Amino acid sequence: MMNDDSNYNRQYNEDETTARPTMNNENNDNTPKTDDLVHKQIMKVIYAGFGIRFVSFIIDLLILFGIHSLLLKPIFAFAQIDKQKLWIDYFSVAHLLDALIFYLYFVLMTKFFRQTLGKMICNIRVERDDRLALTWKDVLFREWIGRIISGTFGNLPYLVTLFTVKHKGIHDYFADTVVIRNKYAYLYYKK
Repeated sequence: MMNDDSNYNRQYNEDETTARPTMNNENNDNTPKTDDLVHKQIMKVIYAGFGIRFVSFIIDLLILFGIHSLLLKPIFAFAQIDKQKLWIDYFSVAHLLDALIFYLYFVLMTKFFRQTLGKMICNIRVERDDRLALTWKDVLFREWIGRIISGTFGNLPYLVTLFTVKHKGIHDYFADTVVIRNKYAYLYYKK
């Protein structure tokens, strides 16, 4: 009795001396082609997922906390300006300076280095989807407008990265950017 495997069959060259296994999907258009499967696996490797991006964000928050503790707290203690507010407590001088440092850190680091210190530690970086250099518009929409919108909704829009193919967040869609792993950047630029 002959065992016929439906997934694989043996095909022989013209001289029938060397056999090579091939997928038996030449006639069935519903099964994915081998090139498509390889491309999907490469995409999973190139783009940074939610976990590594979350870790880099936590590292960035710790760095910003250190900056706040080393720079702003002594200034507040010396000048007593942390209690000053414009209209409401939300618009206090302390809150405005914290927000200024927060957004400047992300905008300037992303523009000049394509990564923050947290991303450097995690070995990931921001790239444009069309593989061109980041512009000020891209960076401002991603790091400033995108973060404000995500913060408005309790940072829940960051969870979108779990469900998109390239692990793009809402802020990545605004700026048409992706976050890639540095180690596989050469694959990203091959297209």
